[in-house]
Amino acid sequence: MHVFVTGATGLIGGAVCAELVRAGHRVTALSRSASPEGRPAGAQFVQGDPAVGGSWQEALAACDACVHLAGEPVAAGRWTAARKRSIGQSRLEATRRVVEVVASRGPSVLVSGSAVGYYGAHGDEPLDEASPPGDGFLAGVCKEWEAAALTAATRVRVVAVRTGLLLARDGGALPRMLTPFRFFAGGPIGKGEFWQSWIHLADEVGMIVWALGNPAVAGPLNATAPVPVKNRDLALAIGRALRRPSVLPVPPLALKLVFGELSTAIATGQRVLPKKALELGFRFRFPGIDPALRDLLTSG
Repeated sequence: MHVFVTGATGLIGGAVCAELVRAGHRVTALSRSASPEGRPAGAQFVQGDPAVGGSWQEALAACDACVHLAGEPVAAGRWTAARKRSIGQSRLEATRRVVEVVASRGPSVLVSGSAVGYYGAHGDEPLDEASPPGDGFLAGVCKEWEAAALTAATRVRVVAVRTGLLLARDGGALPRMLTPFRFFAGGPIGKGEFWQSWIHLADEVGMIVWALGNPAVAGPLNATAPVPVKNRDLALAIGRALRRPSVLPVPPLALKLVFGELSTAIATGQRVLPKKALELGFRFRFPGIDPALRDLLTSG
């Protein structure tokens, strides 16, 4: 299979490229930069901006499948008005440019990014792919993002991967979460009562590759481990993995002072379950938080 990947130099995209190459697939990846730095080995790269049409679209049209992960990082800084516009527009414009091609020619499957932010803030209610969208900035971005991708569904199979809290050794949220624990000052956010629907990077990559090759997978797909945890339990699990205490709570006010509006998204959560993946036979390597953290924090 010849797979086109956007967002290929990002944390998930780079790992997806590497796994596809390892499995013997041909990979063409889109990069805004001409520099080879950060590019996964074994993939062919084309230069271009995913939010702007160009010659890269012809390369996309020559592929069998597309994994579309491009977008401005959500948690890279405070949510100023300008950053919020960039977060939304980067996803929508890039998705529209991909769909310009996919809706008429080329790939027969589009696996497009999304996030569990689609569901908005929830309490203890279990959520699956049939649950309705929530309210708020992230929910609005995810709804528009998915809608843009699904306009290609009249011609191709479209999968919208709703990713949860991604746990990885060398990127994403986990390294930043570990810092206070390493200084014996780790703990939950406030009382830690909110749910965190997480996934190990290996399972995120595995689910995307599985979705590419499984014709039964279509529409929204929750990329979360089958056992979500409350924030306090995640803090305890990190403490166990690092052999550090995990009892000093982070005051919500301090979080707000550092992150502004983004702190609301950090300190609220959803209990999201991967119902579709489980029903269709996806096998998680790391269904539980303790084995996942042991793998990420004690190996390699």
